[in-house]
Amino acid sequence: MNEWSGRHHDKDQLRAEIWSSLKHNNASIRDPFGHIPNFLGAQTAAENLANLPIWQQAKTIKCNPDSPQIPVRWRALQEGKRLYMAVPRLTSTRCFVELTAEDLQRQNISIAESAIAQKALACGKLVSFAEMQPIDLAIVGCVAVTRHGGRTGKGAGFADLELAMLAEFGLVKNDTPIVTTVHPLQIVADSRLPMQPHDWALNWIVTSDEVIATNTVYPRPTGLNWEELRSEQLENIPILRKLQGRVQRMIYEKSQ
Repeated sequence: MNEWSGRHHDKDQLRAEIWSSLKHNNASIRDPFGHIPNFLGAQTAAENLANLPIWQQAKTIKCNPDSPQIPVRWRALQEGKRLYMAVPRLTSTRCFVELTAEDLQRQNISIAESAIAQKALACGKLVSFAEMQPIDLAIVGCVAVTRHGGRTGKGAGFADLELAMLAEFGLVKNDTPIVTTVHPLQIVADSRLPMQPHDWALNWIVTSDEVIATNTVYPRPTGLNWEELRSEQLENIPILRKLQGRVQRMIYEKSQ
């Protein structure tokens, strides 16, 4: 059972179908249910991503902490890129970890080790938004995607929140490419995946055997939509409470 189910019936049903399909077809490395699926072919998908100009030109990359993107994080560090990885569940007010090959070398930690989320958290540097560099390319984890850029994760909304906060601080721009690597079984028809105003669409989808430029027409959020945030998000994510306090102070100061 996915702990984040119950918020959108159609999306819950779609996720369950994708997880079942991956399991039935032996296309995931472990039981995919409740996870961003660690799909077979993740390594090849990461190689295909690395062949794209958007990857080759990027100096600073943001990537999700899930297992299927280990090869993406490994490549980023191997190629000397600055890597930001979100702290799982955004449990810290400094909610991103910064990793560079130079830093790892100084600590005598291998790139292969540090590409695994737990090790990255232990050896990376927790950073605030003010300490971060603008992001050239953002990689997100997905359960289901569409060829026109629709996406959904596990249902908790972390990817959308991360991107919205980065946009608030000018670290993700309107033209920053948003990319995912997935198994072909995770691609569904547009009609199966309704997109909402706070959802961030994909510009590129990369699998082990194809690269899809989505040419998405979904409008990109410009930052956090405070009215749409759920009470449990504010309760469980400290950085959101901190940012909310900042916004409220600004509103108060303007009204004086």
